Amino acid sequence: MLIPVLIAVTVAVILITIILVVSGAKHNAKGSRAEKVANSVQKKGVSAVVKEYEKKLAHDPHNVEALSGLGSVYYDDGNWEKVWAIYKKLFELSSAHTEINVAEVTRKWGIAGYNLKKYDEAINALMFSIKKEPNAYETNFFLGSALMETQVYDKAAYCFKKCKLIAPENNEVNKQLGLCLFKSQKYKDSLAYLKKALDVEPENKELLYDMAVAMTEAGMGDKALKIFVHLRPDPVFGAQACLEAGKMHERTKDFQAAITDYEIAGKLEKVPEQIALQIKYRCANAYIAANNIPKGLVLLKQIQSSHPGYKDVDSLVSRYQELNQNQNLQVYLMSGTSDFVALCRKFITVFFKNAFVKIEDVSVASESIEIICDVESNKWEAKNMFRFYRTQTVIGDIYVREFHAKMRDARCDNGYCVTMGSFSESAHQYTEGRPIDLIEKDALCAALKKINMLN
Repeated sequence: MLIPVLIAVTVAVILITIILVVSGAKHNAKGSRAEKVANSVQKKGVSAVVKEYEKKLAHDPHNVEALSGLGSVYYDDGNWEKVWAIYKKLFELSSAHTEINVAEVTRKWGIAGYNLKKYDEAINALMFSIKKEPNAYETNFFLGSALMETQVYDKAAYCFKKCKLIAPENNEVNKQLGLCLFKSQKYKDSLAYLKKALDVEPENKELLYDMAVAMTEAGMGDKALKIFVHLRPDPVFGAQACLEAGKMHERTKDFQAAITDYEIAGKLEKVPEQIALQIKYRCANAYIAANNIPKGLVLLKQIQSSHPGYKDVDSLVSRYQELNQNQNLQVYLMSGTSDFVALCRKFITVFFKNAFVKIEDVSVASESIEIICDVESNKWEAKNMFRFYRTQTVIGDIYVREFHAKMRDARCDNGYCVTMGSFSESAHQYTEGRPIDLIEKDALCAALKKINMLN
């Protein structure tokens, strides 16, 4: 009973030993093959080694040793077209030749595909390789890069994060992972990796610009603005940086700083047409917001001439051309509250030109101001309420109804609603038979011109 057991154990040990020896031999053969190619190239030169392998392949197109050697030479030389063809052929032969290292073949085939911008084929090859060797850094890296090129950012990020686990000290992947997270709009997550990548490549303006955008989206506007301002003179990213800096300055109502940003962009060469157009449009609006209507109009008319129908340029030109000719109209629509109130008081004085006007009360709201005044002439006297709207839109009857109620509470005899826009038909209908006059744009502009003449 003991003898058969001993025999079985002995046979098993012998079989395991044979398997280990064969496996080791294969591994050593693969290692020695790579070393053999390298040594041959060093001794004979690349061209001689290539001729040697090509001669073997002329006799046997399926010579695995020659194909592998030639593939290694071309791979080291970066001849991706030939690498692609050779490793594709080796993969096709791998089912009949067990000595072929499929993980290595598909990895190099996939890397060649990536470099040739054959991203879908590269992904297929690298996916096959990763099934054989899940923890190969290079395979994960290039698979992530190919997935990123096809905008499959979630899977690409997974590959790059795996690279970080495989080789935590390797900084090569930080750039790709940072850009991948940035392009998938995970701005806050991208910042740490973009910063590490910039530590290695401090002159990389693309990374710097993307980091500034990510900071903006992550609520770090102050830091982002400093980077955009720093990038303004850059020939590649300067125009876009000027545009972003200008937008940020506009949001804080620092229109002079925004104008500076846009003017710097205007001096750069080779600015893409659409960015240049955006910059000119925003610069025009910044000039107008800074009460420099003439300069804003010049830019708007340039846009109108070169790009007819662009955004609301036609209506802006029409509007600000009128404003440019009427100083009081500018004050009415654009000046601060104190200047606006002073102008409205003048309006009332001109409106009742042959009477004595005494202002009783002025109240300022977000959309309008109200003035209550006593007016006395030789023939009559009355208590009046004026409401001045700065909007240029259509005002509905609900506002007129509310104004009428306020008039009655204040015991006013007459009411006047004044707007730079117009009143709806229902608003006009409501005033019929009521002591309310609706004064619209044309009448207001005429009155403001009279004030100009009196000044």
